[in-house]
Amino acid sequence: MTDQYIEKENQVWRIKGTRVALDSIIYQFQQGRSPEAIQDAFPVLSLSQVYGAIAFYLDHQADLDEHLAHNEATEEEFSREIARLFPKGAALKERVKQSLLQPLK
Repeated sequence: MTDQYIEKENQVWRIKGTRVALDSIIYQFQQGRSPEAIQDAFPVLSLSQVYGAIAFYLDHQADLDEHLAHNEATEEEFSREIARLFPKGAALKERVKQSLLQPLK
């Protein structure tokens, strides 16, 4: 499941020839960002690479959505374990997260 724009290395899908994870492009696309806006966020990518990544995602959507769901579940489990082992760090992370959600004055 590779093509001219996508490669898989060490269980991570990337835009070929870059360190940009396909996941990053998919999340931006799912949030409704245009290919041009995604390319602005990742200037190392050409617009054709962004379109190629989106096309790859659409061609393999079920498999990649399953991959993303697995990664998110693993990340959630890992975060819970870190919070258990380092409760002060988890509390700080939550305060920072809440402050980022506050509107700027």
